[in-house]
Amino acid sequence: MVDGKPQSVVASHLDGGWGWVIVGCCFMVTVCTRAVTRCVSIFFVEFQAHFGADYSATAWIHSLVDCTTMLCAPVGSLVGNRWSCRVSVMLGGLLSSCGLLLSSFSTSLELLYFNMGVLTGVGFALCYTPAIAMVGCYFRQRKALAYGIAMSGSGIGTFVLAPVVQLLIELYSWRGALLVLSAFVANLCVCGALLRPITVRKDEEEAAGKERLGHISDAELALKLSNQSEDSLLSPAKSSSPSSLPLLSGNPAPQLQRRWCFSSCFLSSKEYRFLLLPDFLGLALSFLFLACGCSLPFVYLVPYALSGGVSHQQAAFLMSILGVIDIVGNITFGWLTDRRCLKPYRLASYVFSVGMEGLCCLFVPLLRSFPLLIPFAVLYGYFDGAYVALIPVVTSDLVGTPYLSSALGVVYFLHAIPYLVSPPIGGWMVDLTGSYTATFFLSGAAMLASSLVLSIVAVIRHCRRKMTTIINDTKH
Repeated sequence: MVDGKPQSVVASHLDGGWGWVIVGCCFMVTVCTRAVTRCVSIFFVEFQAHFGADYSATAWIHSLVDCTTMLCAPVGSLVGNRWSCRVSVMLGGLLSSCGLLLSSFSTSLELLYFNMGVLTGVGFALCYTPAIAMVGCYFRQRKALAYGIAMSGSGIGTFVLAPVVQLLIELYSWRGALLVLSAFVANLCVCGALLRPITVRKDEEEAAGKERLGHISDAELALKLSNQSEDSLLSPAKSSSPSSLPLLSGNPAPQLQRRWCFSSCFLSSKEYRFLLLPDFLGLALSFLFLACGCSLPFVYLVPYALSGGVSHQQAAFLMSILGVIDIVGNITFGWLTDRRCLKPYRLASYVFSVGMEGLCCLFVPLLRSFPLLIPFAVLYGYFDGAYVALIPVVTSDLVGTPYLSSALGVVYFLHAIPYLVSPPIGGWMVDLTGSYTATFFLSGAAMLASSLVLSIVAVIRHCRRKMTTIINDTKH
C-alpha cells in the first residue's frame, strides 16, 4: 500500500478470487473487535459483584475499550502503511488476546482498566483499520457490497456472541469466559496471515484510474498537483537540469539537511497529504457530528421504552430487532449502491441514510408504545447498517484507494471523543429535563447536521467537476 513496499500477489483481476477471502477475514476482524467490544457490557454485573463497584465504575471499562480502539486507529494505519496490513493485524491480534488473558487474572478494577480497556483496545485498533482498508484494495466494481458483507460482522457477531458469552459466564465464571474470549480473539492472527498484499497490473490500474477520474477523482487530482508543487519546492533538482541548479553560497550541507528534515517530518509522509483537501475536511466535520448522535439511540432506546410502560422483554426485543435489521442494511444497501444506476450516487446515498436516521430520532418522542417503537427500530437499524457499510466506500471515493488506510485511521479517530462524551451528555440532559425528548432531539439534530455538511461538500464537488469539464472542452 505504500510505495517501495514489496508486494507478494499480482492480481489478474479485481472484484473476486482472493478478494472474497479478504472480505471473510475483515468480517472476522469486525466480529472479534466490534462484537466483542459490545459484549463487554455483559460482564458488568459480574464485575460489580466481585469488586464491589457501582455501575459507573464498571462502565468505564467499555468506554475505554471503545475509545482506545478509535483513538489509536491512526496507529493501525501507520503500522499498516509502514510495514503491511498483515503485520498490523497479527500484532493487534496478539496484543488484544494478551489483554483479555491478563484481564482474566485481574484482581482490581484498575488492572481491568489497563488490561481490557487499554491493552485490548490498542490491539483492536491495530486490526480494525488495516483490515477494512485491504477490502478497498481488492475491490472496485463491487466495493460497496464487499464492505456491506465485511461490516456486517459487527451485528452478526453481537447476535451470536451475546448469548454464548452469557452461557460461558454461567459455566466457567467471568474469569473462564475471558479466557475463552482470549483464545477466540487470537484468531485475529490467522486472519492477519491471510491478508496478502496485492499488486494491480498496469493496464488495470490505468483502467481503475480512468474510472475514478471520470467519477470522483477531484481529490486525487488535487493531490497530484500538490505532489508536483511540493517536489518543485522541496527538491528543485528533480525538476531542473544539472546546469540550471541554483548556486548555494557557503557550505550547502546545512541547507540541504534542513530541507531534508522539513520534507521528511512534514511532507514526505505521503499517506497523510489528504488532510489538506477541502473535501476531506468537510467529511471530517460531518463525521464529528455523526459520532455525536449515532450512539445515543443505542444507549437510551431501552430506558426510553421502559419509561413509556413497555415491558423489559419487549424493550430488549426492540434492541434485537435493531441489531438484526442493522445486518440487513449492511448487505442490501451495499448491494444496491453497487448497481450501475446508483453507483455514481453513493455519496448521495450515504447522505440520505444519515439524514433518515436523524429524522427517525426526531420522531421518537411521539412514539410511546411498543407497536409504535417497532417501526423506529426497523428504520433506524436499517439506515444505521447502510451508512456503516458506506463509510469506507465514501472515504475511498473522496481520497482515493492509495490513501484509504490512513484516511480511515483519521475517520475512526474522529469518532473516539464523541463516543466517550455523548452518552454522559445525553444522561445529563435526561436528569436536567426529566425526559428523553432532549436527548433524542440532540441525536437527530447532530445526524441531520452531519448530512447537511456532506450535502454541501457534494454540491461543491459537483460544481467543481462541471467547471473542470467546461474548461477542458474549451481547451480542446
